[in-house]
Amino acid sequence: MNMTRTALAVICGLLSIGGQAETKVTFYAPDIAHIVKTKDGGEPVHRVETVTAKPQDVEVKTRAVDGATEYTSKSLVVRCDAKTGAVTFLSPKGEVLLAEKGPAVYHDRDWGGLRQVGAEQTWTLGKDEAIYGLGDNQSTVLNMRGWNAILHPRNVGDGLAAFVSVKGYGLFWDNTSPVEVRDNADGFTFESQIGNAVDYYFVYGGSIDGSIAGFREISGDVPMFPRWAYGYWQSKERYKTQWETVDVLKKYRECGIPMDGIVQDWQYWGGNPLWNAMEFTGNDFPDPKWMIKSVHDMNAKLLITIWQSFGPLTKPYRELAAKNYLFPFVTWPQSCLDKWPPRMDYPSEVKLYDNYSAEARGIYWKHLHRLYDLGIDGWWMDSTDPDHNYKEGDFEYKTSLGCTWREVRSAYPLEGTRAVYENMRKETDKRVFILTRGAALGEQRYGASVWSGDVASNWDVLRRQIPGGLNYTMTGNPNFNCDLGGFFAGRYNKGGGVNNPNWRELYVRWMQLGTFLPMMRSHGTDIPREIYLYGKAGEPVYDALVGSIKLRYRLMPYIYTVAADASQKRGSFMRPVVADFPQDRETWDLAHQFMMGKSILVAPVLDAKYTREDNKPVGEMEGWDKEGKGERVTGNGERRGIDWMAERTHRAYLPKGADWWCFATGKKFSGGQKVEFPTTLASQPFFVRAGTVLPLGPDVQFNGEKPWNDLEIRVYPGADGEGELYEDDFETYACEKGAWTRIRFTWNDKARTLTIAARNGEYEGMLKDRAFTVVLPDGATRRVVYAGKEVNIKF
Repeated sequence: MNMTRTALAVICGLLSIGGQAETKVTFYAPDIAHIVKTKDGGEPVHRVETVTAKPQDVEVKTRAVDGATEYTSKSLVVRCDAKTGAVTFLSPKGEVLLAEKGPAVYHDRDWGGLRQVGAEQTWTLGKDEAIYGLGDNQSTVLNMRGWNAILHPRNVGDGLAAFVSVKGYGLFWDNTSPVEVRDNADGFTFESQIGNAVDYYFVYGGSIDGSIAGFREISGDVPMFPRWAYGYWQSKERYKTQWETVDVLKKYRECGIPMDGIVQDWQYWGGNPLWNAMEFTGNDFPDPKWMIKSVHDMNAKLLITIWQSFGPLTKPYRELAAKNYLFPFVTWPQSCLDKWPPRMDYPSEVKLYDNYSAEARGIYWKHLHRLYDLGIDGWWMDSTDPDHNYKEGDFEYKTSLGCTWREVRSAYPLEGTRAVYENMRKETDKRVFILTRGAALGEQRYGASVWSGDVASNWDVLRRQIPGGLNYTMTGNPNFNCDLGGFFAGRYNKGGGVNNPNWRELYVRWMQLGTFLPMMRSHGTDIPREIYLYGKAGEPVYDALVGSIKLRYRLMPYIYTVAADASQKRGSFMRPVVADFPQDRETWDLAHQFMMGKSILVAPVLDAKYTREDNKPVGEMEGWDKEGKGERVTGNGERRGIDWMAERTHRAYLPKGADWWCFATGKKFSGGQKVEFPTTLASQPFFVRAGTVLPLGPDVQFNGEKPWNDLEIRVYPGADGEGELYEDDFETYACEKGAWTRIRFTWNDKARTLTIAARNGEYEGMLKDRAFTVVLPDGATRRVVYAGKEVNIKF
């Protein structure tokens, strides 16, 4: 037996069949193995770097066993068959985790007249093994066994070639072309359309969380967002003038509805020939400095939409075209006329830019700087998937990298967000916030929060946001959100709008889900979404909508701590219940509940209780047809006699292995059971794990209005447990240099004692003295003054 310490590839064996070359294994960490097989024995070609990690110096033991060679680190065993090169992964205890089913397979394919090599690998999964990930495919299920699709970025349904298993491992396929996934009786297969290698990373994190952390280790960690990004955001398609944008925010402040920001959607540049001019060239935005200052004076932030495409009359178009950095693809908008359907006899000539070029990305940032200099706070990067009306030959167009578009197709969102994040970080220490539509592996490192696209407004689509968001999270990026209410109102278009009771119930439930997502942003077309249009205080629909926003701010200290854990501890914001309770088979496909952090179990109402469901699909293009027929319903729910506060029954599953407290009622439930309980329109069912110590924030109109110097600390007895409060300066990257504080709360259930530990860390401007009001579900209360030293509170 030989013992080696290596950061270089270990050649496991030479394949002598089928013209195959070498199988190479590299340990990037004790629990991460990189597998490479190439047809010609060369190195894999990576035009765009999805993986940023370098191999560590890992202690590996090597031995020959049963016609194979085994490489063993302290966390993982990799076994390579000497004849076929097939790789099997085992736990340190010898449990088979995953096994390749035979050698790699290579294809010479004709793509648009070009002969290109593609590669595939098949593995054998356990018969009942559950897997998760593969991106936000807007599936109805959580467990992705049996999924067959082409994985690449889309408007709705971003596919990503990475998954995690209930067995505690993850697999990350490193290829930027479209990848076909097949899971059937022949095994589980990834097939790259273009790629000279089978090239993937096996991560044995020991758990779902650990495997996601491994994905981050190889493809990049998550930078912190500013705290304002976690507040409530109002958006719509679209605010048409600078005065409308300011007036909407002003109305929110007058009504006392909490809000952190507003979004300026497209066409602030004017007509389609000026598409994405990155300037306020439209007649309805004559004084953007006034607009931005007005937003800031009301203690709010402004996001603005920017695209990957440019109209022919814009400055970026002319500069990029001169350097051949524009793709000739037909993209949105198709016509230079602002009418629907598009007049193709008046083409727009809008073109996508080639963001694979560092020079082109620099040009993009140079022109975006005009908006940056005005004081725009963050970026809504729409259509980074991108919008593209595909025609024959497009995929074979040569990019600036010298390869075809097909070869790097899935990296387009990655390079698009990179252009903004990397350039902005060179100029400021303020945190970058990017809201984007296209998803890519590794995109989490560029400050990107991905939303699920232009989804339709119906109950079925609402339900799909949870498995979609969870499966996206499990590919490595914790920042997922969706258009609250759905983007295309569909059959609700002409159904009375805000007064349609069917719409009102759907919108309330979508907003309530948004309370627990990484970003809470209302957005859509056709039907207005501004909360103040839905009644007034004391009316059930209005109160339910405002209540969902107020709860968001109430939970903000916990939310911000979860966000810090995602950034600093490689945790996740939106987590599948199975991540904490894999031994409970009921959680394996629990698609419509999720954990927010590790303490809160969210069980939202996702079906109509007072009206009827309408789940007619609405296509992406169909949604723009303003002449579409709608359900003609008039009058709001109150006038139609709907009692929104009448009790209805809701069901939830509480996983085995913990007891659970209902946040709203303070009632305790045992885990391992399905529970039924009454709800009304205002109900937002969620449960807190026994043993949790939960910090709650003050009633505010925006993040930062009040300091966190007098927080309520909820303790949920029934088990030993803990909680934490993370703080920093909330807006700069000083946190990456250790400028933060954490206060740990530990609950001893038998002794009924809460220990508030000494403050860990420091940052400029931190609170040195504060008060905590500690509350138990039975109403017992203790108020303590905390000056950074350990405090013990006995109940």
